[in-house]
Amino acid sequence: MIYLDYAATSPIHPKALEMYSAVAADYFGNASSLHGAGTTASNIEEAGRKTIAETLNARPKDVYFTSGATESNHLAIRALLDGCGRDGKHIICGAIEHASVIDVFKKLETEGYELGFAPVNSEGIIEPETIRKMMKPETVLVSIQMVNSEIGSIQPVAEIGALLREHDILFHTDAVQAFGKIPVDVQKLNADALTISAHKIYGPKGIGAVWIDPRTSWKPYFSTEGKKNIKTGTVNVPGIAAFSTAAKIAGQRRDSEFERIRLLRKGFISKLKALPHDVVIEGAGAEQSPYILGVRFPGMEGQFFMLECDQAGLAISTGSACQVGSEKPNRTMKVLGYSDEQAREFVRFSFGENVKEHQLDEIIRKIDTILTRHFNKVNRTKSGS
Repeated sequence: MIYLDYAATSPIHPKALEMYSAVAADYFGNASSLHGAGTTASNIEEAGRKTIAETLNARPKDVYFTSGATESNHLAIRALLDGCGRDGKHIICGAIEHASVIDVFKKLETEGYELGFAPVNSEGIIEPETIRKMMKPETVLVSIQMVNSEIGSIQPVAEIGALLREHDILFHTDAVQAFGKIPVDVQKLNADALTISAHKIYGPKGIGAVWIDPRTSWKPYFSTEGKKNIKTGTVNVPGIAAFSTAAKIAGQRRDSEFERIRLLRKGFISKLKALPHDVVIEGAGAEQSPYILGVRFPGMEGQFFMLECDQAGLAISTGSACQVGSEKPNRTMKVLGYSDEQAREFVRFSFGENVKEHQLDEIIRKIDTILTRHFNKVNRTKSGS
């Protein structure tokens, strides 16, 4: 199997797995306990917090651990709104945000907030001027992701954040597909809160983090009995240790891996376009993360293509893992203006450390076989009708 679904999740790095196992086995104390085992666990937690903070150019005390990206997005947005002390009820999020952000905004809408979806241009970019035009005196919060998880478009987050700062509007950004792959410096993003996750960067599942600007007033969604933390519960110390290990490794090799993946993606696109089949590269005119490639093969349904790829030993997806299985057309494609039929043609290839240049010819050969077989069948059906 050639795995091409790294945007959904990545395999855990051997060193991160080793760290997780060692901490779980030998340092199992509750980090909140006052005895020696608890103190040791607390020290490991703080060491992990420091490492994550360094990768973000943040203070350790402003990083809060969660169970993952979905919880991070929910708790960060809630914390900002609950703590802002403002009367406004207008909130904005990107129309192609991850489902975990869309879900919390829709829940807020049922609680009396007025929700606006920021549209994208033809390349999947939310322009700062679009946000400016949507702002109202009642606008209190905006959430825009750094990198779209389906077509890889890199949003102008710093520019949007600067605009919102001018108007004293809170800003949250989902940096899950950016962290460990492109520079994420909280001192330059003009954000009030940022969310990240471990399992996208070769860390374990079930651990993520929220950074909140220390200048921002916020309130935890759940009571923490006087202790200011984003959530309650026993700390996942082994997960934190493994997360920080993966983050440190990702930071060390970020630039070299970015360039390798950029060239690999460029070569892959070139080979795709050389096939005797129509192919559409989504968002191609915008700045994109090289780790994600959204594609349509006009005339072939993405779900069917994905299943055929699976049979051929290629693991791809039809979009964000949180949307897979839905009978609805791909939401990002619909926002881009495609018909339901076209939106259902969408598939995503996403790249990581185990995808090598020498595998491209094999991948392309299998894709060509699948497409040729499909369109030959379609043509025979048309000829016989």
